[in-house]
Amino acid sequence: MDLKIKDVAELLNVSATTIRRWLYEGKIPAYRIHGQYRFSRIEIQSWVLNQKLDKDVSSAPSSDDFSDFIEEIPQKGGGSKQFSLFRALNKGSVFHKVPGNTKEEVIRTTTKMLSEKLNLDAEVLAELLLDREQLQPTALNNGIAAPHTRDFLLSSHHDIVTVVFPEKEIQYGALDGLPVHSLVFLFASDDRKHLQLLARIAHLSSQKEAIQLLKKAPTKEQLLEFIKNWESQIPVTVS
Repeated sequence: MDLKIKDVAELLNVSATTIRRWLYEGKIPAYRIHGQYRFSRIEIQSWVLNQKLDKDVSSAPSSDDFSDFIEEIPQKGGGSKQFSLFRALNKGSVFHKVPGNTKEEVIRTTTKMLSEKLNLDAEVLAELLLDREQLQPTALNNGIAAPHTRDFLLSSHHDIVTVVFPEKEIQYGALDGLPVHSLVFLFASDDRKHLQLLARIAHLSSQKEAIQLLKKAPTKEQLLEFIKNWESQIPVTVS
């Protein structure tokens, strides 16, 4: 699906001017048709994942630029989107000691536990998640992965995030070479929320305190409390 500059700006919650600057500086993937820039949505998703691994590389956006991904425009009447990850996890689950020697086994086991809650066929869901992994591993850094599908699947108006702690760390094809100890499954209800949550999860994976907590395989209540406190410190843009 081709996206225009305004589409990408809306999805990433940055200005069109910022997108044009990133294009000029060669910091964001794009191609041209009849002299106009176009973007592949799947490439933009992959780019968001890679920014956290490449945040010290000179070709990546500056920290000031990338912080725009984390900030969200509040809805009228209040900042109800500030706690987007908290709300999505609250709708989801936290699974401990999920068996599996490979990421495929862990993903298939997880989809069996999730299918009823998501009202989706477990086998179909597993294939969609693994299809995305074949395109590019969804490992972030520091032992954290964010499995998701190419397209959003939920027909409801809320998003669901489920955190999975496997029985043992698994190889995941991460660029930093580290095995994964925590999988953050993302199921969003639309493109904008998908990219915003993906960016927020990627940002979380770079936080030292979050990594330390995830390594301890916390309960859902402990994780919700941490994320709520963390998101409360994220500046919210004004409308």
